[in-house]
Amino acid sequence: QVQLVESGGGSVQAGGSLRLSCAASGYTYRRYCMAWFRQAPGKEREGVASIYSPGGSTYYADYADSVKGRFTISQDNAKNTLYLQMNSLKPEDTAMYYCAAVGALGSCPYGLKSYDYNYWGQGTQVTVSS
Repeated sequence: QVQLVESGGGSVQAGGSLRLSCAASGYTYRRYCMAWFRQAPGKEREGVASIYSPGGSTYYADYADSVKGRFTISQDNAKNTLYLQMNSLKPEDTAMYYCAAVGALGSCPYGLKSYDYNYWGQGTQVTVSS
Protein backbone atom coordinates (compact mmCIF):
# COMPACT_ATOMS: atom_id res chain seq x y z
CA GLN A 1 0.00 0.00 0.00
CA VAL A 2 1.49 3.32 -1.09
CA GLN A 3 1.55 5.96 1.63
CA LEU A 4 2.04 9.65 0.91
CA VAL A 5 2.79 12.30 3.51
CA GLU A 6 2.89 15.98 2.56
CA SER A 7 4.69 18.77 4.39
CA GLY A 8 5.89 22.30 3.79
CA GLY A 9 2.66 24.22 3.67
CA GLY A 10 2.22 27.53 5.47
CA SER A 11 1.24 31.16 5.18
CA VAL A 12 3.07 33.60 2.93
CA GLN A 13 2.46 36.98 1.38
CA ALA A 14 1.76 37.37 -2.30
CA GLY A 15 4.96 37.14 -4.31
CA GLY A 16 6.54 34.78 -1.84
CA SER A 17 7.68 31.18 -2.23
CA LEU A 18 7.06 27.82 -0.60
CA ARG A 19 8.34 24.31 -1.27
CA LEU A 20 6.06 21.40 -0.62
CA SER A 21 7.37 17.89 -0.04
CA CYS A 22 5.68 14.52 -0.30
CA ALA A 23 7.37 11.50 1.25
CA ALA A 24 6.32 8.24 -0.38
CA SER A 25 6.58 4.67 0.87
CA GLY A 26 5.18 1.23 0.15
CA TYR A 27 5.76 1.21 -3.60
CA THR A 28 4.65 -1.99 -5.31
CA TYR A 29 4.83 -1.03 -9.01
CA ARG A 30 8.03 -0.36 -10.88
CA ARG A 31 7.03 3.13 -12.00
CA TYR A 32 4.61 5.70 -10.68
CA CYS A 33 3.19 8.90 -11.96
CA MET A 34 3.27 11.48 -9.16
CA ALA A 35 1.20 14.63 -9.03
CA TRP A 36 0.08 17.60 -6.99
CA PHE A 37 -3.53 18.65 -6.72
CA ARG A 38 -5.17 21.45 -4.79
CA GLN A 39 -8.60 22.23 -3.48
CA ALA A 40 -9.84 25.59 -2.30
CA PRO A 41 -12.95 25.91 -0.09
CA GLY A 42 -16.10 25.51 -2.16
CA LYS A 43 -14.19 24.50 -5.27
CA GLU A 44 -13.42 21.24 -7.01
CA ARG A 45 -10.05 19.58 -6.66
CA GLU A 46 -7.81 20.65 -9.52
CA GLY A 47 -4.59 19.28 -10.91
CA VAL A 48 -1.49 21.42 -10.46
CA ALA A 49 1.38 19.38 -11.88
CA SER A 50 2.44 15.82 -12.63
CA ILE A 51 5.75 14.10 -13.22
CA TYR A 52 6.82 10.75 -14.62
CA SER A 53 10.27 9.31 -14.97
CA PRO A 54 10.87 6.33 -17.30
CA GLY A 55 14.29 5.95 -15.70
CA GLY A 56 17.64 7.65 -15.44
CA SER A 57 17.60 11.43 -15.55
CA THR A 58 14.63 11.74 -17.92
CA TYR A 59 11.48 13.35 -16.55
CA TYR A 60 8.21 14.32 -18.17
CA ALA A 61 6.33 17.09 -16.35
CA ASP A 62 2.97 18.65 -17.00
CA TYR A 63 1.49 21.77 -15.46
CA ALA A 64 -1.85 23.47 -15.18
CA ASP A 65 -1.92 26.71 -17.16
CA SER A 66 -2.53 28.67 -13.97
CA VAL A 67 0.86 27.70 -12.51
CA LYS A 68 3.11 27.43 -15.57
CA GLY A 69 6.25 29.47 -15.14
CA ARG A 70 5.71 29.81 -11.38
CA PHE A 71 5.64 26.25 -10.03
CA THR A 72 8.15 23.45 -10.58
CA ILE A 73 7.54 19.79 -9.83
CA SER A 74 10.47 17.50 -9.17
CA GLN A 75 11.31 14.26 -7.46
CA ASP A 76 14.25 12.69 -5.69
CA ASN A 77 14.08 8.96 -6.37
CA ALA A 78 16.79 8.17 -3.84
CA LYS A 79 14.68 9.77 -1.12
CA ASN A 80 11.30 8.70 -2.53
CA THR A 81 10.23 12.30 -2.23
CA LEU A 82 8.18 14.52 -4.50
CA TYR A 83 8.52 18.30 -4.41
CA LEU A 84 6.58 21.31 -5.58
CA GLN A 85 8.52 24.57 -5.67
CA MET A 86 6.03 27.43 -5.72
CA ASN A 87 7.25 30.91 -6.61
CA SER A 88 5.46 34.21 -7.21
CA LEU A 89 2.54 32.97 -5.15
CA LYS A 90 -0.82 34.64 -5.58
CA PRO A 91 -3.84 34.77 -3.23
CA GLU A 92 -5.69 32.50 -5.68
CA ASP A 93 -3.10 29.79 -4.97
CA THR A 94 -4.56 29.46 -1.48
CA ALA A 95 -5.78 25.87 -1.08
CA MET A 96 -5.15 22.51 0.50
CA TYR A 97 -2.46 20.83 -1.56
CA TYR A 98 -2.48 17.07 -2.02
CA CYS A 99 0.14 14.66 -3.27
CA ALA A 100 -1.17 11.82 -5.44
CA ALA A 101 0.21 8.75 -7.19
CA VAL A 102 -0.82 6.07 -9.65
CA GLY A 103 1.09 3.11 -11.08
CA ALA A 104 2.20 4.07 -14.57
CA LEU A 105 3.00 1.97 -17.63
CA GLY A 106 4.75 4.65 -19.64
CA SER A 107 3.39 8.06 -18.84
CA CYS A 108 1.14 10.02 -16.56
CA PRO A 109 -2.60 10.00 -17.30
CA TYR A 110 -3.50 12.82 -19.64
CA GLY A 111 -5.13 15.93 -18.26
CA LEU A 112 -4.35 16.00 -14.51
CA LYS A 113 -7.69 14.50 -13.48
CA SER A 114 -8.08 13.45 -9.85
CA TYR A 115 -10.06 10.32 -10.73
CA ASP A 116 -7.01 8.88 -12.48
CA TYR A 117 -5.02 8.72 -9.22
CA ASN A 118 -5.61 6.11 -6.56
CA TYR A 119 -3.16 7.05 -3.81
CA TRP A 120 -3.51 10.30 -1.89
CA GLY A 121 -1.86 12.10 0.98
CA GLN A 122 -3.69 13.93 3.74
CA GLY A 123 -2.90 17.39 2.38
CA THR A 124 -0.98 20.45 3.50
CA GLN A 125 -2.50 23.94 3.68
CA VAL A 126 -1.09 26.84 1.68
CA THR A 127 -2.40 30.32 2.43
CA VAL A 128 -1.30 33.35 0.41
CA SER A 129 -2.28 36.79 1.67
CA SER A 130 -2.43 39.94 -0.43
